Amino acid sequence: MKSKTLHITNGDSTTNYLKKLNIEGEFITWREMLCEGKTTIDVGSERFWKNRFLYLKSSYKVTKQKFINYTLKEYRNLCNKKQLDEIVLWFENDLFCQINMIAVISWLKRYRKGYTISIIQPKQKSSTVYKGFSELTENQISQALKKRIHLTLDDIEYADYIWQLYCSDSPLRLEVVYKFNPMSPFQNLTTAVEDHLKRFPSIHNGLNAVENEILSVAHANVLKNKDQLVGTLLKSQPHYGYGDLQYLQKLEQLKSLFTSFNPVKLSRKGKQVLESKLNFYSKLRNEESYLGGAKKYSFLYNSDTEKLLQITS
Repeated sequence: MKSKTLHITNGDSTTNYLKKLNIEGEFITWREMLCEGKTTIDVGSERFWKNRFLYLKSSYKVTKQKFINYTLKEYRNLCNKKQLDEIVLWFENDLFCQINMIAVISWLKRYRKGYTISIIQPKQKSSTVYKGFSELTENQISQALKKRIHLTLDDIEYADYIWQLYCSDSPLRLEVVYKFNPMSPFQNLTTAVEDHLKRFPSIHNGLNAVENEILSVAHANVLKNKDQLVGTLLKSQPHYGYGDLQYLQKLEQLKSLFTSFNPVKLSRKGKQVLESKLNFYSKLRNEESYLGGAKKYSFLYNSDTEKLLQITS
């Protein structure tokens, strides 16, 4: 009897490529970006999807119909896949994928208890060169599938625990816990969590690591327009896994630190912020801005100690 395998992938490009290669099994595409905006631990619940829709609507002007067609219909397809021999997770090494991956594992722990779950972990040549699944050769995909890692119950519990900490209203426990599981098969989760913690505003100038990199790239390069700036950022920060939309949204938030995007030029204020001579925290602070379950502007990141500080009102 033919075994039934379900592949849950990180995006449409991966799904389409695996189908093109005639990889055996059924496919579900996880169309979310849980590394941005508010999340709750109860993946798939009405509360969970309501929070996600409100974030995507306010940040990216996603309509209810598009959210239903693009995300919820695919999620409902996942709910209907029950008679399976194995579930294979295709999530890449960056922050974007790793957060989505632990959310999916949390859902599987709750709704697919006892199923065989495995993960594909693509090897990277270096920390600065990230290859997506659709960039791998047919042979590399085949080898990755053969070398997939089957998760133990402890592995699943660990991923679920990190997801719960990510969704808590304070990232301070996550900061302590994530480093101490050397036996974890999730080789890229540690780096992803480190990158996540650096997304809280810097104590030095109020911008987080991503925002500071935006100013740094803009200042250090001769860029004709916003598209060139975004293209350079995509290359300089592959470990976040962001796309054009995420960077364009962040540029909108930082536009007062630029005199022009055509060509790209920082304002005097932008240069002062970049040099940490001016703190921009109060201008950016937004009580509705979340990273996981925590309010982004309720914590500060100190790059000197690599620690977070909680702001008490």
